[in-house]
Amino acid sequence: MPCVFCDLIRQGTAQWVVRESLACAFAPLDPMAPGHTLVVPTSHHEDIFDIPPELLAATMELVQRLARMIRTELGAGGVNILNASGPGSEQSVFHLHFHVVPRWADDGFSTWPDDRSKHRLSDATERLALAFSGQNDPG
Repeated sequence: MPCVFCDLIRQGTAQWVVRESLACAFAPLDPMAPGHTLVVPTSHHEDIFDIPPELLAATMELVQRLARMIRTELGAGGVNILNASGPGSEQSVFHLHFHVVPRWADDGFSTWPDDRSKHRLSDATERLALAFSGQNDPG
């Protein structure tokens, strides 16, 4: 199945902020705010579960540098960094990407969900802590 982000990277047709060997950043088609930018690894990885840790680190390093530039160059008070990974998360483009959205105190919108999940797990925190302790390795 073709990947729109791989096509953009290969064809060079995006509105680029920066292109590097491991990760790149470009403007989305419908930005949520001035300076809203997508950061993606240059190689195809579907989501957070699919990417090697060292490539994820390089991608997140670009996210951090971009966030700093948004603050200094655009005068934003902060940023929201958004990611959806996997079909249950409402991911719509299956190439790992992070939205870096500039925020100002008076911008008039919220990126935080208004609702809470209907899914209930009373022992979720304990199960995760157990998995990290190596007693229940999720693989």
